[in-house]
Amino acid sequence: MLQIRTENNLGSKNKLKRFKENTTFRNVVQPSRHEIEKGLFSLKGRWNKHFGNDNPIVLELGCGKGEYTLGLAELNPNKNYIGLDIKGARLWRGAKTALEANMTNVAFLRTQIELIDLIFDENEVSEIWITFPDPQIKYKRTKHRMTNEVFLKRYEHILIDKGLIHLKTDSEYMHGYTLGLLHGTGREVLYANHDVYKNEGSPDEVLSIQTFYEKQYLEKGKPITYIKFRIN
Repeated sequence: MLQIRTENNLGSKNKLKRFKENTTFRNVVQPSRHEIEKGLFSLKGRWNKHFGNDNPIVLELGCGKGEYTLGLAELNPNKNYIGLDIKGARLWRGAKTALEANMTNVAFLRTQIELIDLIFDENEVSEIWITFPDPQIKYKRTKHRMTNEVFLKRYEHILIDKGLIHLKTDSEYMHGYTLGLLHGTGREVLYANHDVYKNEGSPDEVLSIQTFYEKQYLEKGKPITYIKFRIN
């Protein structure tokens, strides 16, 4: 398994250096919001051109340093993986690791997640991974919760028929909220586990990849939850 170095307390100069370096990485795409909203983003509907093949496309939303994106890409070389995050200094780490390892099935996209249905075309994505998102527990933050109805509609727009969504989180609140919403709206829950490391049956992709923060959660005794579901 690839090892991703962790760097804490990045100074502003170091961040600027990484922002600049991202512009030179062939596996980093950074469209402007204007470009996306005006329909000028050239890769929409053409992501297969970026990878040079017609393999299935899998997204990780809020990828951070790309640990899960890289782990999945290593396990499944016949799929293309795109890690999406707005924090350029974070995804720099994943992009650099992928280049150093010569991983051709990995890309990173710096943009806002709410623009996802303007970045990918209908039926262009086969799977979506949502890993350790902010649960946005406060009522006023519901609109930012990444499994709310608005986001589910966006995912539905870009996913192929019977496309999969995976939610892995340390938040029992997020787990329960999402299960309730899925059951309440008649979506198909394929698998749910409220403690993947204590209860048997979770897929290898869930157990074999651990992010830096996930390891910290486990050291604190927090259960890691997982849901696999379909929405269309």
